[in-house]
Amino acid sequence: MKKIIYIAQLCTLAFGLSACSDWFLDKEPQDERTDVVYFKTASQFKEYTAGFYGQLQGWGSPYGGYAAFMDVATDLSAYFGIHGDVGHGTILPSTTDVRWDNCYKQIRTVNLLFERARNYPGDQEEIKQYLAEAHFFRAYNYFFLLQFFGGVPIVETPLDVNSPELYGVRNSRYEVVDFILKDLDDAIAGLPKETLISTADKGRISYHGAEAFKARVLLYEATWRKYVGTTTDFKGSAGPASDQVNDFFDEAVRLCREVIDDNLYSIWNYNHLSGMKDMSYRYLFCLEDATTNPAGMTKESNKEFIIKSVYDKDIKPGGVNLNETVRKMDASRKLMDLFLCTDGLPVEISKEFEGYATPEAEFQNRDNRMKSDIDIDAQTSAAKELKSGTSGYGNMKFMCPARVTARTESPDYPVLRLAEVYLIFAEAVCERNNGVITDEELNYSINKLRGRAGIANLTNALVDKIKSETGTNKSREEVMLDEIRRERAVELYMEGFRFDDLKRWGIAENELNESRMGTVVGNASYPTTFVDASGNTTSKYARNTYVWGEEQIDTQWGKLNCVVVDSKENFTFSRNHYLWPLPQQQINLNPNLVQNPGY
Repeated sequence: MKKIIYIAQLCTLAFGLSACSDWFLDKEPQDERTDVVYFKTASQFKEYTAGFYGQLQGWGSPYGGYAAFMDVATDLSAYFGIHGDVGHGTILPSTTDVRWDNCYKQIRTVNLLFERARNYPGDQEEIKQYLAEAHFFRAYNYFFLLQFFGGVPIVETPLDVNSPELYGVRNSRYEVVDFILKDLDDAIAGLPKETLISTADKGRISYHGAEAFKARVLLYEATWRKYVGTTTDFKGSAGPASDQVNDFFDEAVRLCREVIDDNLYSIWNYNHLSGMKDMSYRYLFCLEDATTNPAGMTKESNKEFIIKSVYDKDIKPGGVNLNETVRKMDASRKLMDLFLCTDGLPVEISKEFEGYATPEAEFQNRDNRMKSDIDIDAQTSAAKELKSGTSGYGNMKFMCPARVTARTESPDYPVLRLAEVYLIFAEAVCERNNGVITDEELNYSINKLRGRAGIANLTNALVDKIKSETGTNKSREEVMLDEIRRERAVELYMEGFRFDDLKRWGIAENELNESRMGTVVGNASYPTTFVDASGNTTSKYARNTYVWGEEQIDTQWGKLNCVVVDSKENFTFSRNHYLWPLPQQQINLNPNLVQNPGY
């Protein structure tokens, strides 16, 4: 049995070398690349750590496919082709889980480097950066495990068939968080700033990359403890040693300030160029060479991605049918109405909102990210029939220009970008101060994103106006926090945050149990019309194909009907679905592992 467990978690030395660069192959015959001759020079440590970068989320995702991390089946999506079990709340234990298996394989690969480093014959300073990278990637994998499973066994050494850790118990989430934060501190202490990373090594983790990632972890865990608490802890899990929530918020703010104030990164915004037409956000996510955007920019112009998976159409192509995959990821009605009007007000109260009477109307005077994410031409085309299975809002984010052929799409993958740092800062400040954030702090952070989006700044006065005109019973502090969360939803759409955000805010069971709706089709007093190429009014709405019919939403013009892609009758998401079940095979092999509640 020990051998079976070991094989399930084992990653050989070859795994660490598989993604390495070719320079070492020119010096040593491949059949001699063994542990006997390896780990003797700093360059060998560098080569080995190059293999870690395949662990980052990217187009070749080691965690079950990139499309599963594009917010599918969340409240922002009407596409359930992937993770429909999560969205519907029908998660069942599985025999194995690629996320568990691959994370522990990758952790073993990292631990192997630490073990070999103890016997390094040279000066430890020579391999300091590579050890720091190893600390980062171990933290990266454990954070991934934390998000999906909660507390998991902590393993700090490469295991063999006799290792007692094979039968170890689960560590609590609080122990795992402390372990992640310690690893990230060690990473920060040994990593270089971006300016000291050579052109040839661009894409390797920087000092600020580790700081930004630590800020992500701190915000995640602080809000989880604030809103979810111990309700998802497994039986026998030790609680937190102390109340660290505000300390975590404070440190997240401090780290964000360091990243922002060093001015090594900047928002990719070329909206001022006539050819860009306010579509910088659109082209940021398909940026390859000068032909992939109207401003003629290349990847070298992108200073927004702090951590990224690097691709090249000739050297390392994406290798996935990206355009075809993301094209079908329809957005939901909720996402469409989250996009603000240019005056910074929501559609339910903005005088700039032109309504839903025609498909074109709702796109007018709106956030630039709306027209960057949604294929407006397809939405407004009279040739496009509105029929079952679609929301009417086809996706455009991550889609590359038409000239790019299938499986050659190779934009860099945004693992962590400056926009997220601005969002972390604003949310952490607001949470830390019970809903209070100054206009100066808003201008320092998320208003830079609203500037690219072409919408008015978020201010305290604007929040007062929203509270007053919407008639909400929420306090102004709650409204401010809602607006910051709105900004996060639209800025990070399809970048894999939505499920985790809803969970850490403790509202997933409320938001995920709603119907997924699409286009407004109006009613007898407010008909929605479709206009063909000749200007004739026509109807392309195949009403009878929508098996769940229509539901109403509240608008400035009263209650209007929307098509229902998937009915609320089909959703049963609950608190126990905040974490995934541990794979049953692991419990069978190690009875000391306790399953998560509810499974």
